[in-house]
Amino acid sequence: MTRVMRMSRIALLLTAAASAMPAWGQVTPIANRNSFRIGDSGVMCTAQSRPQDARLTGIFDRAYALTCRDAAASVGSLIAVRRAVNLAAEPSGLGAQSLSCGAEESATIEGIGEVRSTQAGSLDSSSARTEAYARNNGGQFAQSAEFFETIAQRENQDSASLGEALANQGLQQSNLSNFAAAERLLNLAEQRGPQSDGVLQRLIRNYRAINQLNQRNSDAAIAALAKQVADVEIDESQELRNGLINIPLAEGINRENSTAQQLNEFGSGLRPIERAAILDAQAEELRGIALRQAGRHDEALRALDEAGDKLSEVRDGKLSSAAWLAADIAVERALVSEAAGKAESATSAFDSAISLLEQNYPESPMLLAARARKAAFLSRRGQQAEARTLFASVIDQAASVPDAGTALLNLLAPYFELLSRDGSAEAAAEMFRASQELQRPGVARTQAVFARQMSEGSDAAADLFRLAVARTRDVARTEAEIATLSAKVSPTPRDVEDLAAAKSSLEALRADQVKLQSQLADYPRYKVLAPTRTELSELRGALRAGEGYYKLMVVGDRVYAIYATNGGARAMRLSSTRGMLTDEVSAIRRSIVDNVGGETSIGTFDVDRSRKLYRELFGPVDADVQGLKHLVFEPDGPMLQLPPYLLIARDEGLAAYKARLAVPGADPFDMRGIDWLGKGRNVSISVSPRSFLDVRALAPSRARQAYLGLGNNEPVAVKPTVAVADECDWPVQTWQAPISPAELMVAKAAFGADKAAVVTGAAFSDTALLGNPQLDDYRILHFATHGLVTAPRPDCPARPALVTSFGGPGSDGLLSFSEIFDLKLNADVVILSACDTAGAATSQASREAGILTGGNYALDGLVRAFVGAGARSVVASHWQVPDDFDATKRLVSGLVTARPGQAIAGALAEAQRGLMDDANTSHPFYWAAFIILGDGAKPMTTGNLAAR
Repeated sequence: MTRVMRMSRIALLLTAAASAMPAWGQVTPIANRNSFRIGDSGVMCTAQSRPQDARLTGIFDRAYALTCRDAAASVGSLIAVRRAVNLAAEPSGLGAQSLSCGAEESATIEGIGEVRSTQAGSLDSSSARTEAYARNNGGQFAQSAEFFETIAQRENQDSASLGEALANQGLQQSNLSNFAAAERLLNLAEQRGPQSDGVLQRLIRNYRAINQLNQRNSDAAIAALAKQVADVEIDESQELRNGLINIPLAEGINRENSTAQQLNEFGSGLRPIERAAILDAQAEELRGIALRQAGRHDEALRALDEAGDKLSEVRDGKLSSAAWLAADIAVERALVSEAAGKAESATSAFDSAISLLEQNYPESPMLLAARARKAAFLSRRGQQAEARTLFASVIDQAASVPDAGTALLNLLAPYFELLSRDGSAEAAAEMFRASQELQRPGVARTQAVFARQMSEGSDAAADLFRLAVARTRDVARTEAEIATLSAKVSPTPRDVEDLAAAKSSLEALRADQVKLQSQLADYPRYKVLAPTRTELSELRGALRAGEGYYKLMVVGDRVYAIYATNGGARAMRLSSTRGMLTDEVSAIRRSIVDNVGGETSIGTFDVDRSRKLYRELFGPVDADVQGLKHLVFEPDGPMLQLPPYLLIARDEGLAAYKARLAVPGADPFDMRGIDWLGKGRNVSISVSPRSFLDVRALAPSRARQAYLGLGNNEPVAVKPTVAVADECDWPVQTWQAPISPAELMVAKAAFGADKAAVVTGAAFSDTALLGNPQLDDYRILHFATHGLVTAPRPDCPARPALVTSFGGPGSDGLLSFSEIFDLKLNADVVILSACDTAGAATSQASREAGILTGGNYALDGLVRAFVGAGARSVVASHWQVPDDFDATKRLVSGLVTARPGQAIAGALAEAQRGLMDDANTSHPFYWAAFIILGDGAKPMTTGNLAAR
């Protein structure tokens, strides 16, 4: 028998005869194992059964995918076949990618024989697909979306693979609340996938139902599930010739063989008919969810029973990779039982789901979500102490589980409600801890993109990150192995030995993981990618006299807040709901500036709503806020789209303004004298508590040059043919109205030609910026260009970017947030005086798209990208400040001519007050657009860099 192992880094051909193998005693032979480790020292690698490998030609042939601890995906494959093998001509088993192999070398290994090796090429799409499904099944939707996007880019020649990748991209977009984009991708999957593929049709059918359920459209979900799909037939005689053991044959072998468990579990290599059966079981479960949502509980229970029956028919219900579906069914049974008043049945079903996930997905968002659902159930039953304890344990575990925040986002409302009623300092600290696990979908997507950027990098940070990812994966696998071995009722001596070895390995892996994360903490990119949780006491300790931190949290439909100073903290539930807050913010934004048909119009500012919103947010702590010198505001939900400066903090100035308006001919745009929140105190915007603390702790930049201005892209009539394009590209009009470079020239003059530079026109291209190694020479970077924060069409995902000129090959005329993340900066401040880089876009197209979270994504994308690239603080704009009355020049000049040592927020506030006190520019449209993200108390410049 010949064994062939072909890997991305090394390929081995073992030519020893079977008799040369060592005696295994009672150890299960490798031939009967579903998976086995390779080696007993150094880097740990594992072989996983892969029965559908195209290179298998006989019934006794076997194939395996190979994964190693320090690799992000499969590094190769192994086959055991009864035929002669020509190593140079043998297909790799790693997909359609070509492998460039080096010269063959040989060596002799004791107990095995001669080993021949050769260097080979890169990874295939099947490994990426395995990783994508593993993350999806574990609830890591954003990371899964990144893998499927990569697969879709590779699989253009294989319609079935492309259709599957597109469908899964659609599912992830739905899980991230981008429902229109999900529908577009599902339609595309249906169009480009083979019409006769019953598995793909079932996948798309189920995903359409999930997209409707995510929108609470139960009737539409039921209708989607009723769609007819093609049958999946199987020719068993052909499959036997291809070496696939069917169920009857497996049962026959099992009667004569002690390795029944191994032969009943075929690993991840599911046959099409088995995949179809699992998808049909999922369809029944989805029908049960929809019926429960519609209040049809008896019908829901019957559908869930049918789902369980269908799933149990696949490999006798022993398929571990379908445990996520079995757990989902159990959770749904619990919810239906609760609705029917059967508390004991509900408790039992919750526990069953949790047990399944503990064994199969021990470190997963899905497991945490199941526990949170049970905690909410206990709270509804009046078991408040038990509920609070379980919720707290979920939060403790969430800190080490990627994507946990997205899974928990809508499940923690009962916990926050319990804590807000408590009112104690301990409850405030608990709420603060829990709030850091609430991850908006935009943040999850951003982090997933950044993770891919780091994993594909070539610097020291990327190397460490890849190792850290591998350790995290190994910890999860080892924990699952320990759970499986510990659950055995009658363990064999080998089981006991394996359990001890697994526990020892877990201890070493965790120690290695802590060490890697400690090393990564020195890199700004990693801090943005995986921020560490902080405690309320640490935040309070960092606040100075006269400073207050206000954290807003939208949980489900409810709104909560935490207000902290160095002297104390309190948690509160606000009376507004998410919907009410959305309405208020939208109305205020429209009264500032609107854009219809490309024409900008300044509205009559809604002072009453502004004052009402201040009372709603800050009323409970108004006395403290009035005395602050520096307010750090961490927005959430709709408030991500509104600068807090323009909330009216006192009645006196408002009353005087209204009295003036009562006089005939009064000018409603003359708003001097109003007591704005941004008048009399400095204001910073925080992305997260940890981010604020990290920025506060950073030493100032020591870059040699003061200022670099970038903008005024070169207009084009048509996009260059070198530009990368797809269906979701921005129209050419995006590049036809560049922003004037006047503000850049003002700033350059302030610093002097020897300390400042401006790059505009054709030189301001994405490829030029990405290839510029000297960006870290500047303490201030200033982009005066359009920011794209929503989607070009309703059915496209948002892709935050800054408009640039078109450059060399591969240029798309955009500096995407993932590209920004890879820049090397050393800046005290990055100024984004672009159109709507911080808030929701106001164009007609954006309103038609129904996008309410564009600003969220831009805030989480562009800003985090610049911080990760090496910026201490970012100044961004909620709308494009006009050139009228020199408003832009006055604001920018106020920033860049800050006195040495003057706080960034102080410099901006001083410039804003100048406009507030001018009758021509006292309307918020002129002065309130810019916000400071980071620590506004840090100095704008640390030396006398400006020419005065």
